[in-house]
Amino acid sequence: MVPGGVDPSGEYRVIPALLALLRRLTMSHEVEVFALRQQREPAEWTLYGARVHNLGAGRTRPRAVALLVRRHRQRPFDVVHSLWSADCGMVAVAAARVLRRPSLVHVAGGELVSLPQIGYGGRQSLRGRLREALVLRLATCVSAASTPMVESLAALGIRARRIPLGVDLRLWPARPPQPRTPGAPARLLFAGSLNAVKDPQTLVRSVAQLRACGERLQLDIAGEDVCDGQVQRLVRELALEPVVRFHGFLTHAQLRPLMERATLLLLSSRHEAGPLVVLEAAAVGVPTVGTRVGHLAEWAPHAALAVPVADPAALAAAVAQLLADEPRRLRLAHEAQARALAQDADFTARQFEAVYGELSRGGGRSGT
Repeated sequence: MVPGGVDPSGEYRVIPALLALLRRLTMSHEVEVFALRQQREPAEWTLYGARVHNLGAGRTRPRAVALLVRRHRQRPFDVVHSLWSADCGMVAVAAARVLRRPSLVHVAGGELVSLPQIGYGGRQSLRGRLREALVLRLATCVSAASTPMVESLAALGIRARRIPLGVDLRLWPARPPQPRTPGAPARLLFAGSLNAVKDPQTLVRSVAQLRACGERLQLDIAGEDVCDGQVQRLVRELALEPVVRFHGFLTHAQLRPLMERATLLLLSSRHEAGPLVVLEAAAVGVPTVGTRVGHLAEWAPHAALAVPVADPAALAAAVAQLLADEPRRLRLAHEAQARALAQDADFTARQFEAVYGELSRGGGRSGT
């Protein structure tokens, strides 16, 4: 069960880590994917050997449960796996209960947080909190991408396994960290949607502070804008047009050259479960400076630099510190790369397959 990320193009409106998992699982297993909101109209297609069922709009959850039951009767499932909790998790655990099959729920987003100031998070309302409590307690097993997420689940009384969603090194090959060209401006990269939870305003304000302190830099922003031009207006207000370039949405292949040219990846998010972009940057030898979320909270200070959320001054200071210390930047890059390569997409698939095996044999209960 997924919310989306499995477009038939395999390139647009996709989640690379999810596609990497599909490529690997379908080599040894029969996989069916049920997408709640990939497209508005119901449809089916094949993607990397998996049969994808798009539910479309209108009474999606009950129709998804009914479709899962019908497909199970045609060819029984062994395990029902939801990537994301929320509505996907609700469908997965409900169908698994009806089918008397084990379920695995992977918490992959903002299901456990409440950020009312930006209207984000699965725990903002009583209804959301009750839904997550029900899903996580009915699931046979729960997993999450990073230690902070596992700890958040533990605080709710849920035991979870850490399973990072790793980089597909077949399509995104590793590249050794590269030393900076002496005298060249620093190339800073932000890769992600321009939305409230990614907090691009903190990003832009930190760059303004760096420039005011005399740093020579270029900021590349790659990602779809869902903030109605707010970030572009802030760039103009702060007179940053000469050093900020907006690239809009880029495919994975189009992002790669920007990533390889980057001196640092910047992450300004108020919340992240992972995120994959940090691992992708690490794989090509680019370290990350960003907020203390997800993998950055795990990796700092030895493989990344992490600062408090919504603090442009702290983000600017950390970037300046690393730009002034090239040996340290390279040390962070090497350590980050070692961690990303050790837990790549092959590692992710093996971890999930091990859980599937346990659940199929009647084990793996997470419990509370």
